[in-house]
Amino acid sequence: MFNHIMIGSNDLDRSKSFYDKVLATLGFKGEALKNDAATGHSRLFYRHAGGTFCISQPINDEPATAANGATIGFKCDSPEQVKAFHDAAVAAGGTSIEDPPGPRDAGQLGQMHLSYVRDPDGHKLCAIHRSA
Repeated sequence: MFNHIMIGSNDLDRSKSFYDKVLATLGFKGEALKNDAATGHSRLFYRHAGGTFCISQPINDEPATAANGATIGFKCDSPEQVKAFHDAAVAAGGTSIEDPPGPRDAGQLGQMHLSYVRDPDGHKLCAIHRSA
């Protein structure tokens, strides 16, 4: 359904350091592709498993802000990967939020393992593994 997700950052080097560590827990290997737009703003592109996660300096030159009510969910292959994502994010400067990583009963949605963190710019991230 989705091709890419792009978020803004006020410190691209800090974001790169954070996401290099966090996305490695999901199997991303190599370097983010850095691109300088015609506007002079820099962007990072992480391409993995058919999708692209992008981080950009805001092209309107206003400070980047986290979207209120938005969550970016990253699919994990196991409950252990959910925990590794969370722990890598916290170690890289993110903030653990909501309940500790672990199982959740989502009613009709079934059993899931979740963890939630905020990245250094305040974006809310979720690591999720759905049980079969």
